[in-house]
Amino acid sequence: MYVNKPMQEKKKTRWWKIPLTVIALILVAAIVYVAYVFISYDRIEDNQELIPKGTAKSAAVKLNKEYTALTYNVGFGAYTPDFTFFMDGGKSSWAESEESVVACIDGSADIIKENNADFALIQEVDFGSTRSYHVDERQQLIDRFPDYSSVFAVNYHSAFLFYPFTRPHGASNSGLLTLSESGIDYAIRRSLPISEGFKKFLDLDRAYSISHIPTENGKELVIINTHTSAYGTDGDLQTRQMQMMFDDMAAEYKKGNYVICGGDFNHDFTGDSKYKLNDATPEDLEALAWCAEFPAELIPEGFARVTDYASGLRPSTRNTDIPYSDASFVVTLDGFIVSDNIEPTFVDVIDTGFKYSDHNPVKMKFKLK
Repeated sequence: MYVNKPMQEKKKTRWWKIPLTVIALILVAAIVYVAYVFISYDRIEDNQELIPKGTAKSAAVKLNKEYTALTYNVGFGAYTPDFTFFMDGGKSSWAESEESVVACIDGSADIIKENNADFALIQEVDFGSTRSYHVDERQQLIDRFPDYSSVFAVNYHSAFLFYPFTRPHGASNSGLLTLSESGIDYAIRRSLPISEGFKKFLDLDRAYSISHIPTENGKELVIINTHTSAYGTDGDLQTRQMQMMFDDMAAEYKKGNYVICGGDFNHDFTGDSKYKLNDATPEDLEALAWCAEFPAELIPEGFARVTDYASGLRPSTRNTDIPYSDASFVVTLDGFIVSDNIEPTFVDVIDTGFKYSDHNPVKMKFKLK
């Protein structure tokens, strides 16, 4: 049978066009996405004023009266005990369901209430985030504490992450919520140093909030709510973040104010908890570079970590590469640092079994001298 050779060659050429077209489309999509990340990048301004909301039932903080503060990273409402996170080597990029998010945030609020916290420092509170089904967790928590003054600072707002490809992590908006039974006069958001150059597009816009609450002697109780960087941040950057925050603490202390800094420091808070809480070789533990020792040498004069735990050393967080079990890596990352004009009377990590978050809350009782 006669075959037209030019037509046969044309058909072969068409077959080659298919993979080339696919490759071209992938390249165009990649270029468009990179352009989107660049164009949408916007760091929140430093020293941003935060507007306190709500009506606190108490006025000025009293001297020599015992108060309770609690710090709790609620893990954007995703971390049930069986949840694993893709950034930690696990599987999931979203919470299990919208109902699960609401239940976890409600459970965390219950714990704060059960511990009669006069001041609550809450981290990783989402709103408008793909990973948490756009649940407004800040409003959900505020609604549970109608007699509290509140301040919310956006910690980071990231562009849409198209990874994992099977279920992209999406856009994330998360922040720091501070609740106070005494009225907050004013507050600001401080932008922490982040990576520079191209790496800044991959880093999260970290921050801490500073809330000023009047005391009966005309001074202020200054509460700093923080969540510093993790996930491979270089040591120099972490040091600069800590130094900036410590400088603000020292400045408030010099004014005669009372200062409490609490939150998720993303460092081994005691300096040795990862060794004491895990049955693993030092070599294995040293490989966990994200869990660096807390830089105690940077703590300014007049301040100290509160680590005299009533129940002994307990973990405040778990690694989420596997569901929570006895085999999980655990460490104490969360806690409080206070100025020496504050007397801590009690501190403990509350063992929740990581029921609602990958963190356990830390509770501290204290008096202003």
